Formats: sequence, C-alpha cells, structure tokens
Amino acid sequence: QVQLVESGGGLVQAGDSLRLSCAASGRTFSNYDMGWFRQFPGEERGFVAYINWSGGSTDYADSVKDRFTISRDNAKNTVYLQMNSLKPEDTAVYYCAALKRGDYELGREFAYWGQGTQVTVSS
Repeated sequence: QVQLVESGGGLVQAGDSLRLSCAASGRTFSNYDMGWFRQFPGEERGFVAYINWSGGSTDYADSVKDRFTISRDNAKNTVYLQMNSLKPEDTAVYYCAALKRGDYELGREFAYWGQGTQVTVSS
C-alpha cells in the first residue's frame, strides 16, 4: 500500500500560480500511476489530471487544460501539480491519488488517496 501526503496549498489571488506536491511512501513509486482530483464544497471529488508511471502520458480535465501541468519525479517519490492563471472557481480541496501502473488505461478507479490540501483563490 502507498501512503500519500499533499502539500503546497494556500490562499492566493486570481491570476497567481501555485504548485502542489504529493509525497509518496510505502511502495515503489514507479509502480503507480498518479492523479490529482479536487472537491468543491457540497460536491463529490472530480478529476483534474493524470500522469502515468513514467511521466510519458498525461491527461487533464477540460477546465484546467492549458493552465495546470502534472509532473512527477520518481527519484523523489513525488508528483506535482503546477497551477497557473488561477481563478476563484479553482477554489477547492485538492487530493492526490494513486493506482497501480497500467490500471488507469483499464478504466479502474484510483485506490489510494491523500488527505487533501486546501487551495483558495480570491478575486
């Protein structure tokens, strides 16, 4: 089982940038595909971005495409979410998630989750 801990959230102004980090431990990091999700108040968590085990394949929600970039450093057991041109509607709790390598392409659900980090964007 892999443990995930997010960091980097905070309060920023519209148009600012923020980088979230997610540190993984417990298992070989490169055995996992990774993702970022976010949860708005009163709503279920929704997909934000995905990156495969090698970093060679990514996917984004339409709402963040061209503004957010997911990346990973397997030597540091860390996945990142670079968020640029932030908008007030990006305000949410952001979660890091993992699933076994290859499972995303098989349509399986993310199995491991962090505790979340709050991102608040003021207008």
